[in-house]
Amino acid sequence: MTGWLATILVFLPLAGALLVWLLPIGRFAGSLALLVALAEVGFWINALTRMDFNRAGPAPNFDQQTTWFSDLHVSYHVGFYAFSFWLAGLAVVVMAAAIAYAFWVGRERPRAYFGLMLFLTAAVVGVFAAQDLLLFYVFFEAMMIPLYVLIGVWGGPGRMGATVKFVIYTMAGSLLMLAAVIIFGLSRNSFDLVSTEPSNSTWLFLGFAIAFAVKAPLFPLHGWLPDAYRESSPEVAAVLSGVISKAAIFGFIRICFGKFPGPFDDFRVVILALAVSGLVYGSLLAFRAPDVRGVIAYSSLAQMGLITIGVFAENTAGVSGAVLQSVNHGLISATLFLLAGAIERRTATGRLDRLGGMGRGRPALATVLMATGIIALAVPGSSAFAGEFLILAGIFGTGWGWAVAGATGIVLAAMYMLRLISAVLHQQPGPAVSETALDLRPAELAILASLVACLLALSVWPASISEHSLEKSSLRPALKELVPAADYRQLSDEQLAKLLSETVKEAQALLPGTTFTFPPLPAKAPAFAP
Repeated sequence: MTGWLATILVFLPLAGALLVWLLPIGRFAGSLALLVALAEVGFWINALTRMDFNRAGPAPNFDQQTTWFSDLHVSYHVGFYAFSFWLAGLAVVVMAAAIAYAFWVGRERPRAYFGLMLFLTAAVVGVFAAQDLLLFYVFFEAMMIPLYVLIGVWGGPGRMGATVKFVIYTMAGSLLMLAAVIIFGLSRNSFDLVSTEPSNSTWLFLGFAIAFAVKAPLFPLHGWLPDAYRESSPEVAAVLSGVISKAAIFGFIRICFGKFPGPFDDFRVVILALAVSGLVYGSLLAFRAPDVRGVIAYSSLAQMGLITIGVFAENTAGVSGAVLQSVNHGLISATLFLLAGAIERRTATGRLDRLGGMGRGRPALATVLMATGIIALAVPGSSAFAGEFLILAGIFGTGWGWAVAGATGIVLAAMYMLRLISAVLHQQPGPAVSETALDLRPAELAILASLVACLLALSVWPASISEHSLEKSSLRPALKELVPAADYRQLSDEQLAKLLSETVKEAQALLPGTTFTFPPLPAKAPAFAP
């Protein structure tokens, strides 16, 4: 069964979607969808117990490959590397919480709605599991189909405008990526991500990078973000911010860095500049946003900038921190959007100037918002602190100026998060807040508490992700390790030879059959920087 776990995680929710659509179950559609979503979480936990985080060689865990189109050398190839496995875990947990929230609230046309949510779950997990480039593109586009419908049919009053913007931005990026996929696959005579050699094509790299920058989104390609997050139902907004954006991080790591290392390095400064701009710009807009969803939406723009900084640090600390912070942000933003939905249900508005005083008599709401907000503030001891610290440590090895810019964005994050907490819980009750407004109901509390519990568990043991994100078989040998030049100068010739030998072994594990030869070390090794 172990070899089938990746396939099960992809196709279980798809099978559930078909059952919800085809069976005449009416109001029981939500309960069936929730059962499938919880089963998906169970299978992921089962996979976690079987995951080999020290796997050597290029093949991923739970590797499964079957020929799809033999003429084009396209295959159904799925499996998980460590970093993609954690992103898939984030996806199944947040999707289960979103489906549970929608089931509790109740949605019109439940068979269509919950079928689309399960279909979306399958597509997202497929993106993180795909090890064939064309298969990845199929799943990447399949994510968009249910999102168009979920926003356009079940969204707010401005849903049509939000959907049109979302379609225009994502389709533009997708067309660029489709061209890059076709050219890359045909030029390599294979679309397999594991076996194909890297490329130095700048144009192909840009085709992928722009598509992922739209999906994240990164500044200045974020024009679709505010309307889509504001007009979606709360659970769809939670999925957009918490899960869909992480497909871009997967793409940056697995495809842009894994298959285009040269252009990745060439454009690193440009993308870092855009990421820093998005971090600061998003933080300022979040601080000025007039409504709860606006704060969360623009904070997501800022956080995606910070995560991208970690990816483009090009060292183990930065990328590990980016993976950890991706999981942190996914859980935090999902919790906040579901809380925004709970607030809107009680006050019929999300405007901060009409809220206030909701902490009085509503201890559950206040506790969940405060706990989530404190973790989002990245206070020492929280999982967000660990993720942000690793990102800053990683980017400091590239240039201290980037680290200063990243730290500035983190300070701004404290400003907008404290403003949100104060505007909702403290001050005098606003005109939209009635004394009869209820606290979180047990079902709401259970959904939100499960997400907060995940954040608390990561706060206790952030190394469960940060130290198990880059196994030997993925990207670690290619990363520029964060080691001061002075450490190399202090190594003896024997120590340098041992270090070189270990590097060669890792390279040979990635490229079996390749011989690596080096000239003998000089009598006294010169000082050099990494």
